[in-house]
Amino acid sequence: MDGAREKLAELLSSLEGKDGNDLSRATSPGGEPQDKDEDHKQLTRSRPRTYPYFRYLPYQIEDDIERQRVFNELLKHLYVAVDAGDFSAGAIHWTRELRSWLSLKFDPTKEQRVKLVRLYYELALAPGIDITVADRFASMFMVLTKKKHYLRPGKDLILDWRPIFRELKDFVLPSESGIVQTKSDRRNYRTINKLCTFAQLYFSPAEIPAMLEEFLPYFSTSFAEGAYVVAGLLNLLMPTNPAPSGDERLSPQHYLPTLFHLWSLVNRSKVFDTTFLDILSRLARDSLPAKQIRFTEYGLYTKDQSNLIFTAILRLLEIPVGQATSPYSAVVDDGAGLGFMLERDPKKHPVAHHIARWIVMSLSPDCLDKPDSIMTNLEGLIQAVETFFHPSNSGAWTKTLSQLVYYLADFFVMRWNREQSKEIEMPEERHLDGALKRRFVLCLREVTFMGIYAKSGTAMNFFLSTLQSLAYLEPNLILPGALQRIYPSMQGLVEVHRTTSSLRSLQVLSRVMVRTKGFRCHVTTLLGLALPGIDANDLEKTLYTLSYIQSVCYNIPFQDLTEGDDEIGGSMLAMGWITSEVNQMEQEGANVELDYQTELSDKDEELILRSSTAGFTEFLGTFLGRVFTLLDNLPDASRVRSGSPEENVVNMLPATFTPLLATLSPELYDLALNKIADFVGKHVIHQARDAVAFICNALCKVNPDKALKRLVPVLIQSIRTEIDENDAASTRDKGSDVLPRDRGLVWSVSMLSMCVVHVGDAVLKHKQELFDIAAYMQQKCKGIPTVHISNYIHHLLLNLTGTYTMDYSIYEDSVLSRGLMPEDWGQIPKPQDLNIRWHVPSKEEIEFAVDLFKFQGQSAVKHLISLTNGSSSIKRDGSGNEWSDEVSRNLVLVRLLLSGVSVLFDAKAVSKQTQDVASDLSSDIEMVHGDADAIEEIQNDKSNEGLEDAEENEVKPTFHYPVGYLLKEGEPLYNEVHQLREQAGEMLHEVHLFLMDQQEDNVACFGPLYMAYRSWFIDVGIERSAHVLDRVTRLLAADIHAYKVSGLRKEYPRPLLLRRANVYHLQRLRHNASPRSMSEIDKLLLLDLAQSSVSLYTEVRRHAQSAGESALKAIIGARPLVIPPLLDALEIGVKTNDFPRIKGALFALLFGSLAKTIGRDWRYAPAIIKAYIAASTADKPSIQKLCSSATLQIMDFGRPLVRMVILDQDIVRGIAPTDDVDARISKKRDTIAKKRVRIEARKIALSEELVDMARNSHWKQAKCTAAIVITLGLRFDSIASENMVDLLTRGSIDSHPGLRGLYGGAFVALMSLIDCRAVYGHKYENLLLDKQHIPAKIHVTTRRDDPNWTREHLANFAKPDAEYYIDHDYPGWLVWDKTMPAYQSSPKEDLMYDDAEQKALAQVGKLLDRAWFASFFQFLKQEPRDASVDRFRMAVAMMLIYTFELMHQGSTVATLAEIKEEVALVLGDGSDKHQHRATAEILGALLTSTVDKRFEIRSMVWEYAFPIVQRVFSDGLTPENQGYWMTFLHLVMQGKDPRRLWPIVDWLASFKLDMSSNAAFKESSKIKLLQQCVEDAGWHFQLEKPIVEDFLAHLDHPYKGVREAMGQTLATIYRTRYHESYKDVNALIEGQKAASSIGTRPYQPSEEFSDTIHEVFERLEKWRHERTPGQQTPSSYTSGSKTVLLWLDSTLSSHECTQLLQFFPKLFMEQLLHMMDVKEDQELQGLAYHVFRHLPNIPHRAGEDEEIFDCLARIGTTSPLWHQRLRVLINMQVIYFRRLFLISHDQQGKLFDCVASMLEDSQLEVRLGASSTLSGMIRCSPVALRTTVIQDLNKKFTKMLLDSPLPKKARNGVSASNTGTSTPTPEHSRLVLTRHAAVLGLGALVQAFPYASPPPSWIADVLTTLANKANGDPGIVGKSVKSILSDFKKTRQDTWQTDLKAFSAEQAEDLEGVLWKSYFA
Repeated sequence: MDGAREKLAELLSSLEGKDGNDLSRATSPGGEPQDKDEDHKQLTRSRPRTYPYFRYLPYQIEDDIERQRVFNELLKHLYVAVDAGDFSAGAIHWTRELRSWLSLKFDPTKEQRVKLVRLYYELALAPGIDITVADRFASMFMVLTKKKHYLRPGKDLILDWRPIFRELKDFVLPSESGIVQTKSDRRNYRTINKLCTFAQLYFSPAEIPAMLEEFLPYFSTSFAEGAYVVAGLLNLLMPTNPAPSGDERLSPQHYLPTLFHLWSLVNRSKVFDTTFLDILSRLARDSLPAKQIRFTEYGLYTKDQSNLIFTAILRLLEIPVGQATSPYSAVVDDGAGLGFMLERDPKKHPVAHHIARWIVMSLSPDCLDKPDSIMTNLEGLIQAVETFFHPSNSGAWTKTLSQLVYYLADFFVMRWNREQSKEIEMPEERHLDGALKRRFVLCLREVTFMGIYAKSGTAMNFFLSTLQSLAYLEPNLILPGALQRIYPSMQGLVEVHRTTSSLRSLQVLSRVMVRTKGFRCHVTTLLGLALPGIDANDLEKTLYTLSYIQSVCYNIPFQDLTEGDDEIGGSMLAMGWITSEVNQMEQEGANVELDYQTELSDKDEELILRSSTAGFTEFLGTFLGRVFTLLDNLPDASRVRSGSPEENVVNMLPATFTPLLATLSPELYDLALNKIADFVGKHVIHQARDAVAFICNALCKVNPDKALKRLVPVLIQSIRTEIDENDAASTRDKGSDVLPRDRGLVWSVSMLSMCVVHVGDAVLKHKQELFDIAAYMQQKCKGIPTVHISNYIHHLLLNLTGTYTMDYSIYEDSVLSRGLMPEDWGQIPKPQDLNIRWHVPSKEEIEFAVDLFKFQGQSAVKHLISLTNGSSSIKRDGSGNEWSDEVSRNLVLVRLLLSGVSVLFDAKAVSKQTQDVASDLSSDIEMVHGDADAIEEIQNDKSNEGLEDAEENEVKPTFHYPVGYLLKEGEPLYNEVHQLREQAGEMLHEVHLFLMDQQEDNVACFGPLYMAYRSWFIDVGIERSAHVLDRVTRLLAADIHAYKVSGLRKEYPRPLLLRRANVYHLQRLRHNASPRSMSEIDKLLLLDLAQSSVSLYTEVRRHAQSAGESALKAIIGARPLVIPPLLDALEIGVKTNDFPRIKGALFALLFGSLAKTIGRDWRYAPAIIKAYIAASTADKPSIQKLCSSATLQIMDFGRPLVRMVILDQDIVRGIAPTDDVDARISKKRDTIAKKRVRIEARKIALSEELVDMARNSHWKQAKCTAAIVITLGLRFDSIASENMVDLLTRGSIDSHPGLRGLYGGAFVALMSLIDCRAVYGHKYENLLLDKQHIPAKIHVTTRRDDPNWTREHLANFAKPDAEYYIDHDYPGWLVWDKTMPAYQSSPKEDLMYDDAEQKALAQVGKLLDRAWFASFFQFLKQEPRDASVDRFRMAVAMMLIYTFELMHQGSTVATLAEIKEEVALVLGDGSDKHQHRATAEILGALLTSTVDKRFEIRSMVWEYAFPIVQRVFSDGLTPENQGYWMTFLHLVMQGKDPRRLWPIVDWLASFKLDMSSNAAFKESSKIKLLQQCVEDAGWHFQLEKPIVEDFLAHLDHPYKGVREAMGQTLATIYRTRYHESYKDVNALIEGQKAASSIGTRPYQPSEEFSDTIHEVFERLEKWRHERTPGQQTPSSYTSGSKTVLLWLDSTLSSHECTQLLQFFPKLFMEQLLHMMDVKEDQELQGLAYHVFRHLPNIPHRAGEDEEIFDCLARIGTTSPLWHQRLRVLINMQVIYFRRLFLISHDQQGKLFDCVASMLEDSQLEVRLGASSTLSGMIRCSPVALRTTVIQDLNKKFTKMLLDSPLPKKARNGVSASNTGTSTPTPEHSRLVLTRHAAVLGLGALVQAFPYASPPPSWIADVLTTLANKANGDPGIVGKSVKSILSDFKKTRQDTWQTDLKAFSAEQAEDLEGVLWKSYFA
């Protein structure tokens, strides 16, 4: 049940707010650093705790000195572990203990916390540490820094960013060594990212210049990954805290222009937009409190910056305006490469969060009086996208928009509250004020009211939370509109979904309403209106109704305040007042204003409020009536915990009843008690049993004495009647359902069991009856009801022995005793001033509990004995399963008894061991040492010494805190309880033995037996088996969710605050339930579980394994005890092919917590690995599947142990204790070192054994063995054994493809390990510190001060000879560094290998003979089994590279000459694609293997390989093999200086188009190879001129394939020409700052480029005129145009698209429109249209759009072709919307004039297009502009309509202007056109507001004008009028009643005939 309640709790809390991870760090501004040195060291936190946890406990607890002493003890142990290098066992354990200490709300001093933070930061990033361990340390670092008030950034703590950068560099920056790193210990990049989020706060802003110096040189868009990596690094590492004033270099506006410039270098990228918004919004947040940073109406930004950011926000919302395509291009973000690792998870960091943070943190009162500000822009933004909030207009954007308003409101509330409470120290003039708050709420009000009716559940949740935040800020602005919408829907006047939304709105608004004057008088009426929502036919609505009632009950007393006050006279006054208010709302509509502050005097308001409370009695009666009806009609829940609506309702009832009953006045409580008691006594509704039982529980908890007195006698009587008279439960049940005969009994037992739990000592008054009825039922009953009876006993025990809060009232007793007043409504208790009523068990209760436990326990034990020894009357061979039932029943009873009194068990007595209480600790806190002797040395032979897992064998001290334990050690009750437990344990063991011996197939009994085992092990001190703490914590979290307000601390209703104290008590209990030592009986029971874990029966195994897992966590030393029997079972199972045992043992050993122990305990690991390998060949698919799932786990066993960790000793010594622990440390260090040596020796021995096994076994087993050998046998020190080297080398040409792949991968790992050793100077320490020595690598000093340096540098790439090679793309692209990495062109020395490496290489070389290569090459040529792997295989190339490198060194038997012969055989005649694939792989490897070799070797290989490549490239390419050779080219070129492959680059670059050739594929494939070459070489490719000239000369190539390749290649060449090359970072920053606040504009086209573009388009124009119109065949014009379009498309979809912007108005636009007119060539039309639509998506700066708008307007109004006029409209609206924040007012005006004038176009299609464009533009304009435009256009179009009336028809039917023929005169046509333009113009104004309800006031006049003046027009005009009027009604179906009020009676009459008679009759 409780599980289901949690589900429900989560469902109700689904008003998705910030999740638990969205910590205050993401929101609250960081303070500025203070120069004063304050002594904060002894403080524990900057802000005291809100909730006094320690004060509220009902027992004496430890004092601060004790806590500190324990803390020091923990630190001492931690220090010893870290200093001795004991990380995975010791340091992790003490970290866990420390975490536990912190979780009990104990605080270290700031000084201690700083030391710990530094230590864990160091440990999390220490080189050499095991990654899983590092993750745990990282997690602890996050726990220590998760709240800002622990340590203030910049004041208490500064961290160094370099260690974290070092880790990130490993992932994302070009690994500067040319070798494959075999660092198996690379951390997870997500962990590092998360670590950055927490650590970034503590990086010093003084480091910003150093960071920019470090990161910016890597920026490059030539190889776009560099740009993404730099942006990601800036986002993760750059501190945004304000720096102290004084240093100009650290002020944001110093480096912001550079950031904006970097942003503009990568256009059309969503990742870049998101990343920069994240940086800028965090900067806004952190700079807010800093006095030294200038703050204006744009926050710390300038107007230009602010407008650019708002433009980016519009892009990010991805609103589909008009026919817009996405503003983002997927091609750009595909280039992010490794940069994706630095992106934050968009689910946890949604972009809406960044946007809202930026806006709210930039607001200040400066925004109010300035015409243009952040606030104005926010209003503009919301108004622009307003219609997209409407429920009818939902789509992909809905979630982002709903998140946006949610975060905006949430941030505003948080900032407001923190400023009010002075939590943020900031200059007074920046504080948000009332006027700004009001304007902010008004800005979001309308869209929020629209959003609460959203179709998507997620969006609705966000909008409801927003509504709550806005109402909290401005109740008087939100509540009237909310009530105006809620009343009609609650009265059933509108659709059902609106009622649901209204109920949910009421729930979120209830708290604000009860605390706001005037509005609180509505509460009782609304409660009454909500009652019909409780309806068995609509369970969802029922759920929300109950939630609403619950939230009201938490905030107001249900007490009649009219009593004794005759003046009021019942509820009449309130009813009259409510009626008048509702009428006013109805009349005034959605914009109703209710100003109760001024209109209603306090006295009148109080009278109305008092009067309204007279209705509570009636409400309660009706409410209970409706609930009973609901319960009567509840459908049967199909499954338990299914999350079904029935289940949710059943769970919600008690959640509503508890506060409801607690808030009732005594008279009302009596009424409720009687009604509920009558219902319980007279009904049995089986499916509602749980719900009613919970209601009874709520009733009893609120007033135990009264309720029990009324209920217990009735229920007991009912139980006896059922048993005695109805024979209930007299026989066993066959099925799983309760029999109808037994339902009355089960009903009464369930009620009784819920009446006696958590009600305190009131049960003592009924002690005897409760005791007797338990005994009576146990004696009489059988079957399913017995479970409920045992549960009743369990509940009674819990009630008697537990310590829990007993207080549910929403007021303190002192308030209740003085009498409640209206001002008590919605009052908030202070967390510091609570008086909590606890239930602490009395002596009498404990005695009662022990008696009950004893009586029932002994009875169960007696029964079980008689059942197992055959003396019972129920025989095993009896009919049915009665014997099983009886055994199960008694086992269930034993389990529930044990967990019922779990708090009475003491771990000391349970473990039966003497305790040493540490002498230096007070008796308050026990330091419990277990005795290591409890753990037997399982295998005593000497060879196993020192191999065991230290963590399992060392019993570490644990610290126990007072929890109000009830018994004293040694007293009779204490001994008796523990004795009874012991007896139960022995009994369980006996039952196990009996069942295993006699009834092994009786699966039904094993389940209850092992559940009882589980309780026996874990229910000591707290009922862990029921997950009490987790459950209670989750339920509380769900309940308080609705009351959380950002920026306020624990402002919850009193009952919720009390529950927090209860949770804290449980946390202490749970802390004390740490693992305990093993007693003899524990040992027996553990071995029982091990035995059953390998049972033949699946269910038995499952139950035993589950219980075993729980037991292992509770008992110290349990794991080494159970591993040997499980291992034996596995070995025997494998020998005898006993599949069930194999499965059981594999599961138990490898899929639970034992696996970790085995991996560390090398007494067992070898045997398990061998048994696992043997099991993997078992002939049963399920076992093979198990084995393959466990492979990674087993491989993990073989990983090398941590052998060296590099730590900063000063940081470690920071936590050193005062006493001397050096001896302990050195002893521990020696033990660890010895153990490592022994284990490694075992691993090597095992690896040798497995190598032999792999050689001689079946491929299945060999595959399994090989995978394990790889991790076992490869080591940095010893590399690998000869045997293994032999296996891997020979295995790489194994005949089995799977094995070949495995061995090949391992061979690569072996060779890269050898190279890695050599590069790091054969020292492991160098590997950890990343100290490499690559002989060929040099650092070249750049001549960056020489202005010609960049030009010379690039010119060198056009020459074949090089002094040195520049393989990296980034040096100098954005800025020059002092030096750049380069490689010698002819290295004198190769890598130096030491003896071990030489030996291994020599051994490999001996095996690599011609035969080896021949068979390897043969396998390469084979056709792959799966078409998906038919591609160039990098793994093969990698392997061959290593073998060829060996060959070049002369170490292999095979020679280059032999390889040449073999390659010739492989390529053969080249007719088969597989020959090509193999050849490409071999040659790719051969060429790559020479990279750092001597010049002679390189020449020799190139002289051989290049002719083959040239031959293939010239004549051998086919569509089938082209892909292989493209990848070949990529392999040899990527990340390399083009001069290294000069022959290929030079040959490709010398390509000339052969216009006489008709081999289109041959031509296009060469161009594609050339394009690949340019892409890989990037800006280093300097041979482009002849290529470009050749391509431009032949743009009109006849073949499509060639044109496509040319277009792409031209785009690629021009894309890679751009670079900035500032001389250093400082020059870049200064240059950008000098240019403007948004930096310089990149991608300005060069003169040469501009000339080229002009020349190309002039040629196209010439060809256009040459082409005969209507020509069907291709012409130079159509062919050339397609080439150019492909080039433009590629460029416009890329980051440098702004380069082409200036050509659009003068060149592109008209040419594109002409191309779209070539009807004969649809491909050309489509391409041109596609390119044309790119225009609005190109981001550009303010002022750059004037020419574009002028050009659009010119074409739209003057082009002779109507198609062209129509098409420019497509772009007009989109570009207007995209540039809303950058467009000037003049341009806006011109654009509106242009579109309005196009309404008079002669072509109908253009007119209609202009109409929809106009309405779209009006819709997305800011209100101020919108209003003036509408006024002007309304006047203009109305005048047009009135000034051009149609002439009246003459009497003879011929109009005056008509000539009598049917052809209208020009004059008549002009009139019709003018009238149509006016109608469409007015229609556009109406259609601009499709969802505004009520519609704007002017719409009524417009519609009336249309209906009266133009509706009767014949033809198109009349038709348009009718369509406008009918659309108006159609979009308003939902709100028609409201919208109708916007029309006066006359207007409604005028419209009646037109609008809603004819068309909607």
